[in-house]
Amino acid sequence: QAQLVESGGGLVQAGGSLRLTCAAPRNIFSTFSASDMAWYRQPPGKERELVAISRSDRSVNYGDSVKGRFTISRDNSRKRVYLQMNSLQPEDTAVYYCYQHRQDSQTYWGQGTQVTVSS
Repeated sequence: QAQLVESGGGLVQAGGSLRLTCAAPRNIFSTFSASDMAWYRQPPGKERELVAISRSDRSVNYGDSVKGRFTISRDNSRKRVYLQMNSLQPEDTAVYYCYQHRQDSQTYWGQGTQVTVSS
């Protein structure tokens, strides 16, 4: 079983919304709650970039291109992190990856989920 499992990607029209979910089924509660969790994305032909991060201290940060449109949240009891994406634009088209940085410095990536925004 994978460390991180993403879901929720798909095809949406410009202006629409999607909610991505990243589950960490192999984590125990303390491991997940002490981790920094993030979403990255990789558009076609471009480098992977940070979308949003939720730190263990509950602070959050966003990439400049998604501020005001995307919201990262987490449910430590369910060992999940979410990315609510509103006002999606074609330039948001990318493979979205979940990322975990644990307290012991181990890091993990999910397999990625495709988000396609049509104009």
